[in-house]
Amino acid sequence: MENVVLTVHLLLALALIGVVLLQRSEGGGLGMGGGGGGAMTGRAAATALGKVTWILAIAFIITSLTLTVLAAQKAGGSSVLDRITDAPLREEPADPVLPGTGGDLLPPSADDTAPLTPTAD
Repeated sequence: MENVVLTVHLLLALALIGVVLLQRSEGGGLGMGGGGGGAMTGRAAATALGKVTWILAIAFIITSLTLTVLAAQKAGGSSVLDRITDAPLREEPADPVLPGTGGDLLPPSADDTAPLTPTAD
């Protein structure tokens, strides 16, 4: 269900972007003139693109709210911090031991005659 709503939500977002970009500029946004008329023209009737924009915007808000409700239902009333404190802690060894060293992490002494590089034997 959530995947279907999310897919519809994404399609609505893309359609809303497309419809807004198709609309004609009414001017005054950034000081750019969008068409003549001046102060004497009244507001024109809503165009078909304007109505489609409103429909898509309302549907987008509805899917946003639906996704919010679905996410809240999945939350289960516990926070992330509750999950962290409930998990058992893994105990670390006091002294880390490398495999094959027998626990000795010190470098070889100066009087040791063993080669420093491993041999293929």
